[in-house]
Amino acid sequence: MLSGVGVAQAQDAQNAPAESLPAPTASPLVSPPQEHVVKSLKVEGSQRIEPATVLSYTKLRVGETYTTETVDQAIKDLLASDFLADVSIEGVETGNLIIHVKENPVINRIVLEGNKHLKDDKIKPEIKLAPRQIFTRTAVRADVARIIELYRRQGRFGATVDPQMVSLDQNRVDVIFEIHEGGKSKVRAINIIGNEKFSDSELRSQMATKQSKWFRVFSSNTSYDQDRLSYDQQKLRQFYLTQGYADFRVTSAVAELTPDKEDFIITYVVEEGDRYKFGPVTVHSGIRDFDEKKLQKFLPMKEGDWYNAKMVEDTVDQLTQTAGTFGYAFADVRPEFTPNRDDHTMAVEFNINQAKRTYVERVNITGNTQTKDKVVRREMRLAEGDAFNSLLLKRSEDRINSLGYFQDKFEIKQSQGSDDDRIVLDANVEEKPTGELSLSAGFSSLERFILQGSIQQNNFRGMGQTARAQVSWSSYAKSAELGFTEPYLFDRPIALGGTLFRRDYNSFSYINGDERNTTYSQVSTGFQIFTGVPLTEYWTLSGNYTLSETDVTLSKSTYYKDTDGDGVKDTCDPVLAGRYLCDAIGNRLTSMVGAQIRYNSLNSRLRPTKGETFSVGLDFAGVGGDTQFLRATAKAAKYWSVGSGFIFSLSAEGGAIKSLESDRGEGVDEVRITDRFYLGQQQFRGFDIRGIGPRVQRVYYTGDPEAGTQLLSTDKDSRVDDALGGKYYYLGKAELEIPLGSGARELGLRPSIFAQVGALFGLKKPLLNTAFDQATDSNGNLLYNDDGSPTLLPRTTAVTDSSGRQIYVVPSTASENAGATTTCSTGYSSTYGGTCSGTSVNTIYTTSTSPYYEQYLGDSALPRISIGIGVDWNSPFGPLRLDLAKAIYTQPGDDPKLFTFNVGTQF
Repeated sequence: MLSGVGVAQAQDAQNAPAESLPAPTASPLVSPPQEHVVKSLKVEGSQRIEPATVLSYTKLRVGETYTTETVDQAIKDLLASDFLADVSIEGVETGNLIIHVKENPVINRIVLEGNKHLKDDKIKPEIKLAPRQIFTRTAVRADVARIIELYRRQGRFGATVDPQMVSLDQNRVDVIFEIHEGGKSKVRAINIIGNEKFSDSELRSQMATKQSKWFRVFSSNTSYDQDRLSYDQQKLRQFYLTQGYADFRVTSAVAELTPDKEDFIITYVVEEGDRYKFGPVTVHSGIRDFDEKKLQKFLPMKEGDWYNAKMVEDTVDQLTQTAGTFGYAFADVRPEFTPNRDDHTMAVEFNINQAKRTYVERVNITGNTQTKDKVVRREMRLAEGDAFNSLLLKRSEDRINSLGYFQDKFEIKQSQGSDDDRIVLDANVEEKPTGELSLSAGFSSLERFILQGSIQQNNFRGMGQTARAQVSWSSYAKSAELGFTEPYLFDRPIALGGTLFRRDYNSFSYINGDERNTTYSQVSTGFQIFTGVPLTEYWTLSGNYTLSETDVTLSKSTYYKDTDGDGVKDTCDPVLAGRYLCDAIGNRLTSMVGAQIRYNSLNSRLRPTKGETFSVGLDFAGVGGDTQFLRATAKAAKYWSVGSGFIFSLSAEGGAIKSLESDRGEGVDEVRITDRFYLGQQQFRGFDIRGIGPRVQRVYYTGDPEAGTQLLSTDKDSRVDDALGGKYYYLGKAELEIPLGSGARELGLRPSIFAQVGALFGLKKPLLNTAFDQATDSNGNLLYNDDGSPTLLPRTTAVTDSSGRQIYVVPSTASENAGATTTCSTGYSSTYGGTCSGTSVNTIYTTSTSPYYEQYLGDSALPRISIGIGVDWNSPFGPLRLDLAKAIYTQPGDDPKLFTFNVGTQF
């Protein structure tokens, strides 16, 4: 009987070294194999596989002859079928052949063990073996190789896979892949051989792959990647070509795995060659509309400049774009190079091949499932039948990107139309969530916790409309707002919108440590209607009307006094509240119209990388109502893409307000406190809300007058600090957005560094109060503290009635009317000014206020400066903004704030 094992032994014998075989002793003739006839064929041991199927894999047939070699080949063919685990053939001598087979088992399940960095859902799709399939060792080996390759793509070249098979009943098996992932293979060193003009470190800086160092612990570019190796070779070549080395080449790039299989050492061998300069640079145009001499005059490179391949590529793009601007969408610009090896110059001729003027045949809008076609189409600056223009095409892309309805980096594809002079534009958009649910929180020494929430749908009903609702809460301010905007009224480029609002602002002071007391409350309720009309592609004129009612109140129990002794506090007391607050009390109606003109060429409204914006606005209050003023504001910003992913921006804004009302008296500014500008966080990072500008601080005295230890308090939390706003302000900011590695970009991290400068100023200095009485001894001599400062007592104020009569208090020891108030110095009268009766000697009715000192601070045009770092992060909780800003230049009275964050989400 021949079996699979016998075949293997026969093969081993055939492959044995010649010297191990016995030397021939007889004739060199070899007798031919003995032939037999197959009398019968039978298959035994098959369960799932039909016997006929088994026989079909062999050449054995009943009635045909066979030899020993034929039987051996049949066994090999059956084993190669991958259906069978073992095969043997019985009855070779008699011709009654019985093929005994043992089928391969069926796979019950596939189990992965030890895989932590690559989860099952990443590995199993790559595995060919699956439950209910036939188990074969060949397939197992192939799957092992696939798993190892997956780990190598992750940079884990030390990964090993040990396949295990667990036998079950009914000829079933579990296949277990025991995975030992190993560490991620890093790039230990990058060696460069042959470089003379540039150092190793300078060349390494051009590569995407970086050497593994401790300070690159968060970088993903320190792991070995075969594809990145090829990319780095291209980066080296690009670098040398920009420096004039036109003959540069990388002769070899070898990555060697260290013996411990943990790191790689990469070695590049380069040939720098000679450095070239530009020779004659010319333009040849096959398009009659182009003046070759004028085009050549504006080329960036000149003869004698060092050769730069990147400059040549940019010039090709510029010439192509120029041709597109004139309607030649398919203009073909090809540079022709003529090197001179003798004087090391490179002549370049830019050939603009002949082309037809192109017209837009069709504009296709696809991919929009919610957004209406017209919302996208109305942003297109090219329509069917228009002459093609590459600048208008780019502007269309920018406008559609600025909508914020679609994924970033949207591009309009161009394809050949039905004729050579026709082009088809395909705007294949990919929609993204346009609803915004924002929750923000912050903490400050002034407000403690701040909570804000808003919900906004920027593409309401798929019509490009905006609907929004916003609420905020803190100990400092509360507000609610509802708004709606239609950007294209009646399908015309006229924006119309409105807002309903209520804003409550409460100023408070600290009266005892962390215990706070509200000073004044400002409540504004109203609405605004606005509209906008485009004047040109970049200029827009807008107008608005606002009607609001503002009510400023003070706590009567704290800041009012009883002027007539009836026990009811009816008049604001400047000693308790301050003259500036008593002056602000009242209810006023503001009716205001405004206009604004704006220029905007930003390439994106949401995340611009280049372009500028500028706006000037003027508001007039006095169309009815109780207030009259003119207010002017201006804002400007510019963005630059400075290469390698860096984005630099400059912005500035400022404003001024002028009252049209008459002079309201000494120490009272004509512009009311509710109409002034305020500056601080969020606009000015590094400072708290309303943390900059004119303010009145009331500082109390602490200590024991009798012990002579009385001093002004140095505890900031015990001061009353009221921001008064200003009539003029300016604010500027410089910011640089810093690109991170691919890993950080995948997380959505966009850090930036910034510096800000600004000021708020211009008020008339208010009248200030000092509330104290100087202490004296029994002889009337002034008393002083140990440091020589005067000893102060609470200020006592006599209370009078509405007619100015002094009010008295009946002594508590009196037999009648004890503790009652009266205008009688002796006796009592139930009515003020009435006839007095009785003999009680009454005391003057007075109130007292703790000693304090008021100071006016912050009214300075000198700049405040802050610097800081911030990061935008598309976190799992939604967009998150973190800012850490340090105020490095302040004025007395300013309120710095170090840290803020904001978080939201989209739906």
